[in-house]
Amino acid sequence: MTRAHSSARRPYRLATLAALTLAVLSLPAPAGAAAQQGDRGCSRTDVPRVPGAAHQQAACLAELTTAGTVGSGHTDPADWAGLTPAKLPTPSGVPGLQIDGYFPDSSTTNTNHGWAHDSQFVLRLPARWNGGLVVTGSPGNREQYANDRAIGDWALKRGYAFAATDKGNTGVGFHRDGRRPGDAVVEWNRRVTQLTRAARETVARHYRRPPARTLATGMSNGGYLVRWQLENHPELYDGGVDWEGTLWRADGKGPNLLTFLPPALRHYPAYARGGDGADEARRKMHQAGFPRGTEFLWPYFYENYWDLTQRIYREEIDPLFDGGTEAGTPFCAPGTPGGPPCDADYDYGSRPAGVHDAAAKTGLTGRIGKPLVTLHGTRDTLLPIAKDSDVYARMVRDAGREKLFRYYRVEDGNHVDSLADEFPDELRPLTPCHRSAFTALEDWIGDGKQPPASRTVERPRDASPDELLADCPLR
Repeated sequence: MTRAHSSARRPYRLATLAALTLAVLSLPAPAGAAAQQGDRGCSRTDVPRVPGAAHQQAACLAELTTAGTVGSGHTDPADWAGLTPAKLPTPSGVPGLQIDGYFPDSSTTNTNHGWAHDSQFVLRLPARWNGGLVVTGSPGNREQYANDRAIGDWALKRGYAFAATDKGNTGVGFHRDGRRPGDAVVEWNRRVTQLTRAARETVARHYRRPPARTLATGMSNGGYLVRWQLENHPELYDGGVDWEGTLWRADGKGPNLLTFLPPALRHYPAYARGGDGADEARRKMHQAGFPRGTEFLWPYFYENYWDLTQRIYREEIDPLFDGGTEAGTPFCAPGTPGGPPCDADYDYGSRPAGVHDAAAKTGLTGRIGKPLVTLHGTRDTLLPIAKDSDVYARMVRDAGREKLFRYYRVEDGNHVDSLADEFPDELRPLTPCHRSAFTALEDWIGDGKQPPASRTVERPRDASPDELLADCPLR
């Protein structure tokens, strides 16, 4: 490690699981009125069977949010480590029924509950139900509890039933699942569809009527899943909120992870070393899509995200690039002679057509069929906004679906929300912006109130970190 790397490491101490990531809804009932919408206990006779589940276990809990589930063992904090600001309030006062289980699957990367079985899910049914259902898939390669703190707690407090899936494969070896390149990611979409159908029926059985609203939401890979579901299964949803979703295109073209991460791996080390080549290396980083003014974040993302993400997703889409080597060589320097080729030298555009076909079968078209709200931070240094959501917004427009779409570019937002704790003067958390987008979608679906026009949400210059965590108006 160079001296520049060593000195840069000290401020960037987050949970080690950061390296594993790429890293909703009906109208809310008025305060005190949720019981009028639906008030179900969770005695033994109230436990419905989840359609299609190979196994399930249920628990009647005094607290469904992480205020209680951490202590009761009905969540896994490691799943959501590093995804939210430390001071994010934890709501409480939500009793109800939790059902954990899994659907039939042959892969075994998820070891929650000692099951060693993928396609695990969690379904939470609050005693005081507002009539809505939130469905989400995990970000990165995390497991089914990953959204509990960022999304689940807030949705449950508002009275929503909440369903989440591990997407069918987890961890840094997710690419081992499936028979052909791209199959593991294809399964993600299938598992969200499966869970949505099962959750809708389970909710209807438990509350004795179907959900009035079903919305999808998620961050990063979870945001990608929202986009795909609204393009391919709009009949299952009333709308969705996409939080910095990953971009894959149905035409197999870029930009995507495999087009902008290799340049980062090539040029960042030269920038970090300093000297005569540093300015040119920084220019190449900007050209690849990494925003100006984010240089202070590059050491953290180089060490924790860029290299690992490139290698495991390239292995999923293009396993033949480095022959029999699995998921590349960590931090392999560009131009290294001998041995398998380095991911720092990867050139997606020159790879065979079969590689682009593998990416295409996971891809998006922009042809959404239900209202979608997308938000993305302007300082995202994993999925640069110019190479991701800016592109997807154009795809939606070109598909003629702009009336169903709102896009909010959040000034100073980053891909990893907990980094706002480390750099409060430079970054703002996106969690409150997601909540604003969520409530705007509720109004849009519920009474036809149009959300604010797509725009850049400016950061109030006089706002304190606590104020930024509490509110994010979209206007």
